[in-house]
Amino acid sequence: MSATRLEFATSEATEFIDLTDRIRERVMQAGLRTGRVHLQSLHTTVGLCVNENEPLLHRDFEAMLERIAPIGAGYEHDDFTRRFDIAVDEPVNGHAHCRQLLLSAFLTLLVEEGQLVLGRWQSVFAVELDGPRHRELALQVEGEFARPLSREVPESLVEVELTRQLMVDPEPVAVPMRRLVEAGGKRLRPKLVQLTAGIGPRNDPLRAAELAAAVELLHNATLIHDDYVDESTHRRGRPTVAAAEGPERAIAVGDYYFAKATRLIAEMGNPAVTSALAEALEAICASQIDDVALRGAYPGDRESYLRVVRGKTASLFAAACASGALLSEASPDVVGALRRYGDLLGTAFQMADDMVDFSPSSGKPVGLDIRQRVLSLPLIYAAEDRQVGPEVRRLLEGALGDAEVGRVTELVTASGALPRVRQEADALIDAAVRELEAVQLDGLRPTLVGLARSAVDRNS
Repeated sequence: MSATRLEFATSEATEFIDLTDRIRERVMQAGLRTGRVHLQSLHTTVGLCVNENEPLLHRDFEAMLERIAPIGAGYEHDDFTRRFDIAVDEPVNGHAHCRQLLLSAFLTLLVEEGQLVLGRWQSVFAVELDGPRHRELALQVEGEFARPLSREVPESLVEVELTRQLMVDPEPVAVPMRRLVEAGGKRLRPKLVQLTAGIGPRNDPLRAAELAAAVELLHNATLIHDDYVDESTHRRGRPTVAAAEGPERAIAVGDYYFAKATRLIAEMGNPAVTSALAEALEAICASQIDDVALRGAYPGDRESYLRVVRGKTASLFAAACASGALLSEASPDVVGALRRYGDLLGTAFQMADDMVDFSPSSGKPVGLDIRQRVLSLPLIYAAEDRQVGPEVRRLLEGALGDAEVGRVTELVTASGALPRVRQEADALIDAAVRELEAVQLDGLRPTLVGLARSAVDRNS
């Protein structure tokens, strides 16, 4: 069985949306030969039906619905003075709920020999009863398939490609990078590439894995340089390249994989993909310079923080989303929405990472960002706090030993800065999710929403 979503936007109060071709496409993509397609409306004011796609008949249907359940007929549902838990944007729509009872919230369609079983004049409709709205239907297909069915991202392809690339590199650079790659990591950026590469008409999992691996190498190259600049001793539980091999080797390894990743991306043969990731690389380098310069005014301010974060972190998230979509030849509006989604997600991800520095349960040394004087939004907000701010700023102006770092951590935790940052990160994720609502993503939206939510719901 395969489960997915059908998304669409309506433009009228009552509207018939013909879904027949989209359902046929899903059947074909799934490789379903014989079986059933189940549709379920996820809204109480959207119905489903099978009927003829003839405009005058639709007008007859609308007139019938108005006769049976006219607008403004004194529905008790519309008496907000007698109801509880009313949403802020609750519409007066008792008529729409009653009309939905005349239709169905569920449909099951048969499939034979890979084709929907429909009569000559039959089409499948979603009937909007309270538009205009953004709508979503659950769709499941079950039965006998012509090929294995999976909507899951083949993450193993990326691991295979990473291993293959590292095997052919010179040992002096391959060994340190292999140690970093094999230590793990969340692999969010390559996952975003793979997911978005399945949206457009040119869905090639192998090419997507090649691009995703190149993006991951690019990301790891930035980490090697970051660790050198920050004088970090450990990354993912292992010694950093700078700590294990020395600063000169760290610079060389990072440079090598910047160059290699760029070559691999260029060899994809898609100028738009190359441009998107090259722009991200420019932003990363420029923001790293900005980051180092701002350490003289530590802990900085929110505006400077966001400028650095959008360049160092969010730019690669945005480019990963855009490049995958571009590789699959998705439409410009989809590419733009995914780019904005990635930018917002990347910024929220960094805010969540900042909060981890103050979490004893994260498995990481508490206060590491403070010791290294890394820009941190909780620290910025604590320094601005009327009660604890003066002491935070005084401590940060001096040497940061264990006692000072411990005290700053206590002050940040007591200041209310962490809930404030969490609220801001959640708001960014909400904005990222809204970017996905304006475009057709062929059922990928729930996966991207879940990925975004999980990016900030973490302790490590």
